Amino acid sequence: MSATAERSLNKELLSDQVYSVIRRSIVSGEARPGDRIKEGDLARELGVSQAPVREALKRLAHEGLVTYLPRRGNFVTEISIEAATDAREVRVVIEALAGRRLASGPARPEVIASLREIVAEMREAAKPADVPRFRDLDLAFHRAVCAAGGNSFVERVWHMMEPSLRTLRVVSDPLFPGSWADMADLHGNLVDVLEARDPERAARLFAAHAGGEASQL
Repeated sequence: MSATAERSLNKELLSDQVYSVIRRSIVSGEARPGDRIKEGDLARELGVSQAPVREALKRLAHEGLVTYLPRRGNFVTEISIEAATDAREVRVVIEALAGRRLASGPARPEVIASLREIVAEMREAAKPADVPRFRDLDLAFHRAVCAAGGNSFVERVWHMMEPSLRTLRVVSDPLFPGSWADMADLHGNLVDVLEARDPERAARLFAAHAGGEASQL
């Protein structure tokens, strides 16, 4: 490996580490919506140059967790009530359709097994209240349902929505006061209805879940 390539690799790995630090701070609620993220201050705090910090912030902006404002800098993304309402409305429709299609199609034992594995990991994350891990698993669960439903447009719409949903979930209620174990169990119930292959009940439960009737968004 050339010295140039090695320096590039080291820089990339460093950027990943910085990304993880900033992301965890946002997802855990330590960094609050509207907080400014100063590249220079953060670089000094982490003992790195500003380049990996800048790359990490660009990645977080792509996920929707950070917003860059020209001549002002980077800020933890804020979500309006209107945006939250819009996102919830679209999610209800998409998840109801995905749940109905997966429950009405051919039996997919491998998908059910994969979803149960995610739920098991959610239960493990719930024990120490590892919020960032739990949030990632929650999104992975719903992403998998949308992907397995057999409608390519549902999957594409989910991928378009996910950055906004991730941001909404993080900034709307990062310190969720309920039981993370109960939240994991709710996802277990969703798997049960998919395995029972009851399309209409699956659609109702997924819609209720997405709409916040059975859980927090």
